Amino acid sequence: MDKKVFAQQFDALIEKYAELLIGDANEEAKEKLRIWGLYTHIAKSMPALAKHWNGLYPEAKDEMKKIIEEIKLLNEQNRQK
Repeated sequence: MDKKVFAQQFDALIEKYAELLIGDANEEAKEKLRIWGLYTHIAKSMPALAKHWNGLYPEAKDEMKKIIEEIKLLNEQNRQK
């Protein structure tokens, strides 16, 4: 499969996921979901790595917390609609 075609098709998956999860699929929302999804996977599959990264980059950890809280809030708001 062509890499460009795959990238477009995967982006369509992320776009639909964003619409269903948080009710918005703009580029910023999709990027936050990509970051959130990958970080969540890392934290679950390699918690020591996530802990190490959190300690190494406390400002980034704080930003990650903001992204997680924002997605949680948007998801709750979207569910209430």
